[in-house]
Amino acid sequence: MASTQNRNEYLEQVVAQQQVLEENLRSKRSAPPPTERSRAAAEPDRRVEVRITGFGRWKTVLVPPNAFVVHTRRGRADPLHVGLGVSFRYRPQTDAFLVVPGAMQTILISAFSICRELQGVVVQAYVQWIIEDFGTAYRKLDFSDPDDPMRLVNLQLKEQAEAAVKDKVATMSVHEVLSDKQPIIEELTSRLGSVAEGLGLRIVTVQIKEAVVSSSRLWENLQKPYRAEQERLARLAELTAADAVSEREMSVARARETRRLADERELGELRHRNEAAGFDRDTAERVRRAGREQEDARTLADLENETATHALAIRQARQRQEHEVNQARVENDQALRALEQQGELALARAAAAAEHDHAVLALDRDRIRGDIANTQSPASIQAQLVERLPDIVAKMPKPAELRAVTIGGADSTTVGGLIAELTAVVGALRDATR
Repeated sequence: MASTQNRNEYLEQVVAQQQVLEENLRSKRSAPPPTERSRAAAEPDRRVEVRITGFGRWKTVLVPPNAFVVHTRRGRADPLHVGLGVSFRYRPQTDAFLVVPGAMQTILISAFSICRELQGVVVQAYVQWIIEDFGTAYRKLDFSDPDDPMRLVNLQLKEQAEAAVKDKVATMSVHEVLSDKQPIIEELTSRLGSVAEGLGLRIVTVQIKEAVVSSSRLWENLQKPYRAEQERLARLAELTAADAVSEREMSVARARETRRLADERELGELRHRNEAAGFDRDTAERVRRAGREQEDARTLADLENETATHALAIRQARQRQEHEVNQARVENDQALRALEQQGELALARAAAAAEHDHAVLALDRDRIRGDIANTQSPASIQAQLVERLPDIVAKMPKPAELRAVTIGGADSTTVGGLIAELTAVVGALRDATR
């Protein structure tokens, strides 16, 4: 536990970074060429793609237009070709060439620094540079890494930049580092610019991305005054707003109460006026009703007197009418009795006359019938009997057996003979039905 507390994490971090730097600064020219698999697993290939055409001693090197190249030959002190995008003929037995990217390079810097208050501060920055004089740069810088020719140069510039940042931060306080980064940018630009001039390089831009305090507790303590000030301002703003709201609420409540009291006063006055008007109206109505009642009483008394007089007159008229009606009823009764007597006498006379006429008619009918019977001949009677004979036969029952009856001896020319024959026939038929 004690050994863990006594560890110096910052020192261990510096030592680890130093070891990584030493490993990265070692030249890789002696290392065997990597295989395709190991190269794919390693860092991305940053070599310049150069094409070599031809065969034997008649080869040509084609350099991209954005790459610097230097071409040397055995036995010559000066290079044959130096420049940007220069292609040339190449003899493998006597020639050598070096190709370097001409694009702008970017270096990311994370400098773990100690400020004037002996507090850890991490400054993150980036530096962009380009090759300005390749004739000077290839002589003073190491571009021999086959995978990334700019790796060693970037590492060297990165270390110089971190050293410059640490030197500048050591003279500044924490507040200065966090609030004003321009002194660090100026120091870094000056230091790297002086170094780059002698190497054929040019510093394009230097920028500070971020400055972070390593201790979280120190970072919180640094933020506390600002937070407290902001809390104070916020609290004051809340109090001011609360006071304004309270004052506004009080003024609104006062205005509302004032309006309420004024409304109640107006309502009270209106209520009193309405009650007074109602009282006056009720009094006038009572007076009017009293006068109307008196007038109605007088009118009623007059009407009662008129009604009594009219009733007496009606009673007398009714008595007279009843007397007249009784007299008329007596007279009508007498007239009715007289009419009834006259009607009964007339009816008796009419009945006697009708009986006499009926007796006369009966005598006349009997006399006429006798005359008719006496006046009929046997031939007419026989003809009538023959005419009615089919009806008589149709109404007679169907005989169960046929019997022949011989009628003879009687004179059929006379009514007595004919009746005797018919009587014999009917007797025969009656015997047959039995």
